[in-house]
Amino acid sequence: MEFIVVGGLAGVLHGSPLNTRDLDIVYRISDSNVERLLAALKALQAVFRNDDRMLVPNASHLRTRGHKLLETTLGPLDCLGTIEEDTDYEDLSEHVDFIDLGSIIVQVISLPRLIEVKEKLTRPKDQLALLHLRATLSERDKG
Repeated sequence: MEFIVVGGLAGVLHGSPLNTRDLDIVYRISDSNVERLLAALKALQAVFRNDDRMLVPNASHLRTRGHKLLETTLGPLDCLGTIEEDTDYEDLSEHVDFIDLGSIIVQVISLPRLIEVKEKLTRPKDQLALLHLRATLSERDKG
């Protein structure tokens, strides 16, 4: 499956001491990747978050560029077609690091690019995260 980890967990994977409760990914919107993502979401028993109808995501949902905010058996998962104004998987693929998690290597948005994304957000939690991300980048650049 083709996806890039973005958001708070991306910061954590880069060494930032952030506390995040969910996983945010930007995924490639192609027929084959949507089918693979759909199979993974089915295995995770994903449903749309904050929807009493317990709607299960389908291929039509995943082919859109919007945000799909899901709850899974492993916790919250935000499947994003784009971030920022219209930045998609292909745009982000030039700004990733490959991080080895032991049993899998994942694409993670680069720390400088994550900082650029967070700088455009105005929520207090994003502004607080920026402090940690900048400090992490500074420490990494020193070493």
